[in-house]
Amino acid sequence: MLPVVAGLLLAVAAGGRGAAAGDQESPPGSRFVCTSLPLDAAGAGCPLPSVLIQGSALPPEEELKATVLQLRETVLQQKETIGSQREAIRELTGKLSRCESADGKSAPGTWKKELAKGKDTMGDLPRDPAQVIDQLSRTMQTLKDRLESLEHQLRANVSYAALPNDLREMLQRRLGDLERQLLSKVAELEDEKSLLHNETSAHRQRTETALNALLERVSELEKGNSAFKSPDEFKVSLPLRTNYLYGKIKKTLPELYAFTVCLWLRSSASPGIGTPFSYAVPGQANEIVLIEWGNNPIELLINDKVAQLPLFISDGKWHHICITWTTRDGMWEAFQDGEKLGTGENLAPWHPIKPGGVLILGQEQDTVGGRFDATQAFVGEMSQFNIWDRVLKAEDIMNIANCSTNMPGNIIPWVDNNVDVFGGATKWPVETCEERLLDL
Repeated sequence: MLPVVAGLLLAVAAGGRGAAAGDQESPPGSRFVCTSLPLDAAGAGCPLPSVLIQGSALPPEEELKATVLQLRETVLQQKETIGSQREAIRELTGKLSRCESADGKSAPGTWKKELAKGKDTMGDLPRDPAQVIDQLSRTMQTLKDRLESLEHQLRANVSYAALPNDLREMLQRRLGDLERQLLSKVAELEDEKSLLHNETSAHRQRTETALNALLERVSELEKGNSAFKSPDEFKVSLPLRTNYLYGKIKKTLPELYAFTVCLWLRSSASPGIGTPFSYAVPGQANEIVLIEWGNNPIELLINDKVAQLPLFISDGKWHHICITWTTRDGMWEAFQDGEKLGTGENLAPWHPIKPGGVLILGQEQDTVGGRFDATQAFVGEMSQFNIWDRVLKAEDIMNIANCSTNMPGNIIPWVDNNVDVFGGATKWPVETCEERLLDL
């Protein structure tokens, strides 16, 4: 305000200039804006209405005071105008911000940044009221244009929003269809799972029924075995040429310097009946073996030494076989149905039979108690397998073959509780002498 007062004082000092314009009267309610000048400016002045100077009977101090008051009123009116315009701008700015926030496309404050690019902004208002009003008018028009633009954009957005809704409804329908198909597929899978579970349960039930039947059959066989008329009146059946059907003698052999092995057997297997029995010890799998393999004759192996026996028993009938051996000179004899059909010597002479081995019926052992070869398996039936620790007389052998005497082996007797069967081999009651008469 001090620069304005200084300007007015300079104007009073130059009163001659104001007298020239004394005839012009200022319209009532006029407003004056004076530009501040430095105090040392030469010839500076502020043009004032002539009515304030010319024809006034007031002293200069009063005139100056009146001018200052009038200028103050002018400044206050300008402040009120600017305040009202600011309120209008603030209200429009709030509306614009809400519209822009609803639109989501233009960030808040964008128009402020654009307006800030101008020269005469709210932070740099022109001092001329006409320019202020003009600037405010332009600002209001700009705001109005932006509001209209936002309304157009909003209407456009509303019109375009229908398409995503249609797509959304279509996608919801598609999702509903897919959900129904998925539920249907899940139901089908559940049905299949239920059917599979039922089939599995039925298969399990059938399997359990078969196993129960087998267990019952085994129980019957065990009861039947215990119900044999005599502990030795049973046979071992080995119907298939496999490497898992066999019988095992529970007892083992002591050290032997002589022995006699007798048994009843029936087989029609071809070629060769296989291995009726084998005895293996650690270090020697062929300690004692009786075997007919392929088209070869029946052979007796002792300590892996071989003697061919003149026996012929693959006619499907019951035959009684006896073999004797002694370590002295390796002498051996072969009997079939009570008759001596062959003899020989030098079969593992002076070799004692080693004790503690495993005696297997129906399989040839490559290791002690195992590694069976299906091509060497015995196929048929056998009974009355007995071993003595001496050479039986020919008369005793004949009586056994004719069923006129019962002479169990003193080393290995043929009794039910001394024979185990494995892999499907079975034990059945039998009277070999009666069945032999049926074969005749």
